[in-house]
Amino acid sequence: MIPFQYVRPKQQKAAIDALARDNNAMFIAGGTNLLDLMKRYVVVPQKLVDINQLPLHNIEQLNGGIRIGALVTNTALAEHKLIKEKYPLLSQAVVSGASAQLRNMATVGGNMMQRTRCYYFYDTALPCNKREPGTGCGALDGVNRMHAIFGFSDKCIAVHPSDMSVALAALDATVQVSGPKGERSIAFTDFHRLPGEQPEKDTNLHKNELITSVFIPDAPFARNACYLKVRERASFAFALVSVAAALDISNNSIREARLAMGGVAHKPWRLFKAEKTLKGMPVSEASFRQAAAVAMEGARAFEHNAYKIKMAPETIVHALKTAAGIV
Repeated sequence: MIPFQYVRPKQQKAAIDALARDNNAMFIAGGTNLLDLMKRYVVVPQKLVDINQLPLHNIEQLNGGIRIGALVTNTALAEHKLIKEKYPLLSQAVVSGASAQLRNMATVGGNMMQRTRCYYFYDTALPCNKREPGTGCGALDGVNRMHAIFGFSDKCIAVHPSDMSVALAALDATVQVSGPKGERSIAFTDFHRLPGEQPEKDTNLHKNELITSVFIPDAPFARNACYLKVRERASFAFALVSVAAALDISNNSIREARLAMGGVAHKPWRLFKAEKTLKGMPVSEASFRQAAAVAMEGARAFEHNAYKIKMAPETIVHALKTAAGIV
């Protein structure tokens, strides 16, 4: 790694100011992704602003939902009593990600900010518009078996790697951020970006903004929820396809549904149209297959990832059946 400055402010404003004073500075918390990127020279910050001393480590119940501090570790999040009771979908998703050692270090905010695991992004000898705009997307005509089937552009077909973020997208979470111009809230489904013409921009954070917390509203989805992740091995592997499914069921009828997918797009892929299809439908495999068919509208595969076109709807159906308790 190249030499860099290191500062460790104790106040939120000081952290934001420290970042604002240097155009090539970055926040660091657990560092489980950032340090890998630095070692490979994918990112080369001149300054790291360590935010671990900021008071953003709490999970608290509020009127209408739960607020999760950005520095809560993935382990603490998955094991917290309120999360397991009220949002088991989130707990399941977090546990499915990485290894126990990494979850002990990784934070909620850092998990949201992690970069794609595309081979071309990580190898600085290969073309990648996300790493170096204007150089091309090596995956388009290269090895693309892990890549997107939704929402891609001719500039980038990479996928977002976070499991936690898929569950938060399904649970209608909002992200609270703070910056030089004050605080603002971002709907989780709007936090991450599709690649479009600027694949180097992963999120809609403004320059020098800091994630401070995530808020999840109360919802009747605790009882019937499932996070299903299909991967190449049982431990420490990123999703080929994943599904976050949650149902509000009454008298064998679906009152509301929440669905999101991972491993298929540049951001957590919320399935709004499939959710509407499920509303009012009976709890049955036929209903779930109908919703899965709707969810796959617009999907397009590349040379090496055509298997996802078949795997994705089957994963949706299995996740919904598990959530409904009919597997």
